[in-house]
Amino acid sequence: MTGNATLRQDDVASPCIDICRMNPATALCEGCYRTLDEIATWSSLSHEEKRAVLAQLPARRAQA
Repeated sequence: MTGNATLRQDDVASPCIDICRMNPATALCEGCYRTLDEIATWSSLSHEEKRAVLAQLPARRAQA
């Protein structure tokens, strides 16, 4: 779920696009390209950690 409507100005938006399906071959979500661990811990990650995850997504998407 996105839940981005309640973001504070300093929050980092989740990349979730409501296509929540894990690819068993890559262990990545087919919608947002995060790992299950990244999805599960997103709300507790620091802004810097969230930005680090976001920075990896374009390369993951390109390899899919």
